[in-house]
Amino acid sequence: QVHLVESGGGLVQAGGSLRLSCAASGRTVESYSMGWFRQAPGKVREFVAVISWSGGSTYYADSVEGRFTISRDNAKNTVYLQMNNLKPEDTAVYYCAADTWAQLRVFHESEYWGQGTQVTVSS
Repeated sequence: QVHLVESGGGLVQAGGSLRLSCAASGRTVESYSMGWFRQAPGKVREFVAVISWSGGSTYYADSVEGRFTISRDNAKNTVYLQMNNLKPEDTAVYYCAADTWAQLRVFHESEYWGQGTQVTVSS
């Protein structure tokens, strides 16, 4: 199995930056694509970004394109989400996920989920 632990959430002012980390453990973690999702109060879960461990391909939601960057460090089994120029509408619980590219990108589902980390952006 794969175990995911997010960190790096917190409170930041609009226009500021924050970096989230997702530490993955498990024998086959490198065979999974990994992604980030978020869920704001009263809203459905939203896809944010995905990255392929094998090919380095990435894809972003339109709402974060140009502001967020997903990256990886395979030596540390860690995926990051660098968030710049944050807006109040970015406020949500952010979840790390691990599954195939298709599950994450197309179906917005995942076999494995982290517990989530709260990101709050003030005006």
